[in-house]
Amino acid sequence: MIRFAALGDSVTSGYGDPMPGGGRRGWAALLAASLPDGADFHNLAVSGARIGDVAERQLPAALDLRPHLASVLIGMNDTLRGDFDPVSLGRSLTGMVATLTAGGATVLTARLPDPGRMFGLPGVIARPLGRRMAALNEVLDEIALIHETVHIDLAEAAYARTHWSVDRLHPSERGHRLLAHTFACALRAAGHPVRLPDLETTNPEPTVREKVWWMATQGNRWLLRRSTDLLPTLARLAAHEWLAARPTAMRVTD
Repeated sequence: MIRFAALGDSVTSGYGDPMPGGGRRGWAALLAASLPDGADFHNLAVSGARIGDVAERQLPAALDLRPHLASVLIGMNDTLRGDFDPVSLGRSLTGMVATLTAGGATVLTARLPDPGRMFGLPGVIARPLGRRMAALNEVLDEIALIHETVHIDLAEAAYARTHWSVDRLHPSERGHRLLAHTFACALRAAGHPVRLPDLETTNPEPTVREKVWWMATQGNRWLLRRSTDLLPTLARLAAHEWLAARPTAMRVTD
């Protein structure tokens, strides 16, 4: 039986794909169910995790499992923080993937979508966030090339509204299914036997009332938890973008 360890943040832990009886499923569980004879599946992902958290806590747990397959889907939270440093993050990501590969695992990686486009942010904020994500995706592409990971691009499919839950931060069930299906196709192309997960949803879509209730309760709590770092960071990015866009002559006379 294949041992599959999934490392990452709330997307991999299953947020946006709640089950009627409670708990969450998510793309990694859907993919695990499509592996030959199922899989010995271990979801190590934690909501809010950053690249450093995965390297420090999730990677050692994964290595103890000696997985045949491991996914490393991480980085979005780092692009939304004030201490974003693509060089340092790249070193950490490279070390994780190299260690998992050396242990015999086939590693799954992905180019990540632009958060500015996902959230529909104004250009003065969206542009610097886009540059951050482009820098991180460059690192991910290089890692995939060097370490021969099974690498997919989430960028284009991610922007369809039907693929996202009400918070526009986590995939909906449809989005999780698409993510699992895309990884399964990539695994097949790389010569791994795997069934293609169904793209059709099985759980009822939330009603408008349920979406409004979620935003008024859980959504607002998420924003309050993140606002101490995220909102000041976005404000600084917007200020730098505005200053950079001012005419040269105006900056000289200021």
